[in-house]
Amino acid sequence: MAIRPRKQFGQHWLKSENALNQIIIAGELKKTDRILEIGPGLGVLTERIYPYVDKLLAVEIDRDLCKKLVFKYGKIDNFLLIEGDFLQLNLTDILTNFPAFQNHNKVIANIPYNITGPIIEKLLGTISNPVEKPLESIVLLVQKEVGYRLVANPNNKVYGALSVKVQYLADCELVCDVPARDFYPRPKVDSVVVKITPKILKEKADNPKFLDALIKVGFSSRRKMLKNNLKSIIDQDKLTDILTKLNINDQARAENLSLSQWIDLSNNLNP
Repeated sequence: MAIRPRKQFGQHWLKSENALNQIIIAGELKKTDRILEIGPGLGVLTERIYPYVDKLLAVEIDRDLCKKLVFKYGKIDNFLLIEGDFLQLNLTDILTNFPAFQNHNKVIANIPYNITGPIIEKLLGTISNPVEKPLESIVLLVQKEVGYRLVANPNNKVYGALSVKVQYLADCELVCDVPARDFYPRPKVDSVVVKITPKILKEKADNPKFLDALIKVGFSSRRKMLKNNLKSIIDQDKLTDILTKLNINDQARAENLSLSQWIDLSNNLNP
């Protein structure tokens, strides 16, 4: 039975051998790895992963694709497929019945563009609530614009709240560009492969919840100076004094502050 990509699931199937190879190289697969693949689709990554790892757990929302994947990989001992919405599933509970597939240490996935943010948040947690057991690495195929935001540095027009929040929890790097022509059906935008490596937090905010809120308000209007965005939650005189103390220009916008400066600002403004 021929299966067509479904728009409702944001399905765009990767057909570039080079991009597939780059994803696998970035994953640095080892025989001891337990991999989680989100949205295996037709299984083009699946077939490149399972022979080289200890276990491969795949989560697929599309029932028809699940049937195809079971037919193709169902008899492979180190492969387990779960049908469902990754964002809604509690894998910890589900895997109590499959202990051999617990404790995945890496993620490799070609994910739908429209749920990239929620997926990354589920994998990393948030500034105020990081995941309890960080993964070793996360390799994702994402929309180019989102990928560039993840790796952006300060003073870059794409550097924003997502950049700061993810970089607080992980190191991010671009692996390769993947043009729209490398997919079927062809999406309207280009993509990139990114590698996200969760890190031990050397620079911690005294009050992570406050830092989370500060970043959100600080980037609420990119055209405004930071002090104007923050005036609704911070006394202006206090803010000016602290900006001076931290050697931050009082005309700065949110995009001008590095992660370290955001943490310093949060620690000094923390009520």
